[in-house]
Amino acid sequence: MSVPEDKKVRATQLQETIAKYRTLYHEQDESPISPEALDSLKHELALLEAEYPELKTSNSPTQTIAGTVLPELKKTKHQVPQWSLDDAFGEEEVRAFDERVKRALAKVYGHEVSPSYICELKIDGLHIVLTYEKGKLVTAATRGDGIMGEDVTHNIRTIKEIPHILPLPVDLIVEGEVYLTRSGFKKLNEQREKDGQPLFANPRNAAAGSVRQLDSSIAAKRPLGAFLYDVDAVSETFPSTQLLELEYIKKMGIPSNPNAVLATSVEEIMALWKKWQGATRDKADYQIDGLVIKVNEREYQEALGYTGKGPRFSVALKFPAEQVTTVVEDIVLQIGRTGVVTPVAHMRPVSVAGTTVARATLHNEDFITERDIRIGDTVILQKAGDIIPEIVQVLTEFRIGNEKKWKFPKRSPLCGGDGTIERVPGEAAHRCAVRGSFEEQYRKLAHFAGRSALDVDGLGKETVKLLMEHELVSAYDDFFDLTRDELLALPGFKEKSADNLIESLAAVRTVSMDRLLVGLSIPHVGEETAYLLAQNFPSIAALQKASAEDIAAIYGIGDVVGMTVHDWFADKENKEQLERLFAHLKVERVSAPVQNFLNGQTVVVTGSLEGFSREGAEAAVRSAGGSVSSSVSKKTAFVVAGENAGSKKDKAEELGVPVLTESEFRKRLEL
Repeated sequence: MSVPEDKKVRATQLQETIAKYRTLYHEQDESPISPEALDSLKHELALLEAEYPELKTSNSPTQTIAGTVLPELKKTKHQVPQWSLDDAFGEEEVRAFDERVKRALAKVYGHEVSPSYICELKIDGLHIVLTYEKGKLVTAATRGDGIMGEDVTHNIRTIKEIPHILPLPVDLIVEGEVYLTRSGFKKLNEQREKDGQPLFANPRNAAAGSVRQLDSSIAAKRPLGAFLYDVDAVSETFPSTQLLELEYIKKMGIPSNPNAVLATSVEEIMALWKKWQGATRDKADYQIDGLVIKVNEREYQEALGYTGKGPRFSVALKFPAEQVTTVVEDIVLQIGRTGVVTPVAHMRPVSVAGTTVARATLHNEDFITERDIRIGDTVILQKAGDIIPEIVQVLTEFRIGNEKKWKFPKRSPLCGGDGTIERVPGEAAHRCAVRGSFEEQYRKLAHFAGRSALDVDGLGKETVKLLMEHELVSAYDDFFDLTRDELLALPGFKEKSADNLIESLAAVRTVSMDRLLVGLSIPHVGEETAYLLAQNFPSIAALQKASAEDIAAIYGIGDVVGMTVHDWFADKENKEQLERLFAHLKVERVSAPVQNFLNGQTVVVTGSLEGFSREGAEAAVRSAGGSVSSSVSKKTAFVVAGENAGSKKDKAEELGVPVLTESEFRKRLEL
C-alpha cells in the first residue's frame, strides 16, 4: 500500500517537532509545550507509523530514547542498557498490549499463557540509575540516551532517603525516579518569584534541574525524593517476579513506592487506573501521570524481550490529559441563547480530560486574530474540569502553506431575515441584526429547560428541537400546554416517554425565582447574578419595577448588568412573555441565608462530587451566605474539589488557596 503524500509530510513534521521538544524537555529541562501535549504528538505519530510502517525510521522518536549527556557533566556508561516505555491512553490500548503479550508467550511456550501484571504508579520525575558495589553507592546516573548517562552521584547523595551503604555487601544496579514534592515545588517557585528568578514550569523540570547541577549544595536545598522500582543486576539470586523485586529493593533500605498492586485482568488494571485519577492521586505529595503495567513473572519478561526502544513486557498507561494536540478542520458559527454569534472550531476528534471532543469555542473574532488560528492548523487544546474545550496554542511548525485564514462573515443562514451579522459597538461580540431566528430560539428554549434553570427531566436539546420543528413549541409557556396526544404523534415518543415528560413539566410548575431568572436568558445573568437579584428583590414584579440604579447598587452587579436587566424587563415582548408564563408557574421567593458563616466569601466548586450535583453544591454555598465563582483567584476563600478537579485545583494550590474535599466541605457547611 502506497503512503499518501500528506501522510508522509505529517510524519516528517511529527518526527522533527517531537525531536525538538524532547531535546528541550530532557536535555535543557524546558517545557515550551506541556508534557501532555508532547505525549499527544507522540501518540499521533505512533498511530500513523502503525498504519503505514514504511514511515517508521530508525531515528523516529517512537524508536529512540530521549535524552543525551550535558557536556558540563561527567559521562558514565550504563552497565545495563536503559529503556523507554511505550504509552497507552485507554482501555482499548491496554487490551491490545495484553493480547500482544499473550500471543507472543503462546508462540514461545506452544500453549496459552496467562501472565499476571504489576501495576505501579508512574512518577513524573527524572530517571535515575544507582550502582552499588559491595553494598556501597558508587554511581548515580541519569538515563541519558540509554547507553551513556550523566554522573550525578554528588547530587543524589544529598537525598536522605537513598542509602549510601546497604545492609548487605551486595553488588546491585537499581533504577527508578527522582522527584520533587508538590508542596516543595510550590514553596520553591514562591521563593524564586521573590528573588526575581524565572519559575519552574512543573515539578519534573524542577527535579531535573536540581539533579543536573554541578554544585551539590543546590540539590541539597531542594525537597527531592526518590522511588526505585527495577533491579537491573544483582550479585545474589535474581528475584523471580516484579513483586519480589520491589520487596528486595525495600529490604535493601532503598525507597520504593508502596502502591504497587497485582492484577490478573485488564478489568482490574482499568479499575485501579480510574481510582488513581481522582482524589486518591491528589493526596500524594508527588506528581503521578499514570500507571506502569509490567508482566509480573521474570521468566515471561525474558521470553518477551525488548524492542530497539524498550521492553515488550511493560507499558505506561497515561491518565487522561487536560491538554492534547489536534487539527482544526473548519471554523463555523453558532448562535447562543442571547443572540451572540460565536465562531466554533471543528477539529479532528481527540480525547481530552477523559472525553472525546471535536469542537472548541473560539470566543470571538479578536481571539482568532490574536492567536492567528487558521483552518488546517495543528493546535493545543485544553479542557480542565467543566471548562469548555479551548485552543490555547497554535503549533506553527506544522504549517505547510495551505492553511486558511478565517474572517468573520457578514451574513449567516442561522440569522433571521437577510442573515446580516453585525459587531456589537465597543465589544468583541457579533450578533444577528434580526433577532429571533430558529437557532437562537432553540438555544433559549433548551436552556430554559436545562439543568441550571427549570431542570425538566426528559426535555433535552434534541427533544426541544423536535418540538419546535413540529411547531408545538415556540415560547417558554408552550411547554406547559403540551398534551399527551401531541407528544405521542411525534417520532420516537411512546406512551411511557410521553407520560414521563408531562409529569416532569408538572413537577417544575413551582420554581425558585433565581432559577427562573437563569432560564429567561437575560444577557449577563448567570446563576450567581440571578441569585443576587432573587435575594434582593422579593418577587419578579418587584424586580420589574426597579430602576437600573436600584439593580446596579446591589453588590456584585454593577452599572452594565443593572442597565441590561432593567431594559430586558422594560421590553414589551418580554413583559407579555412573562405574563403568559406566570399563568403556568408559581415563583417562590429565595429566602436569605439561614446561616451567614460564609458571608462575603467566594467559593469555587470543581470536579465531580458524590453527594452533590454541581448546582446543589453551589446552592449550598449561597444558602450559607457565600458567593460562587467559576475561576480561582487570591480572593477565593476556598475551592471544593471533587473527582477530576483539574486545573482549578492546581491553580488554588499555586496561589495558596485552601482546597477542601467533599467531606471537609460538608463539615464547613455543618451538614
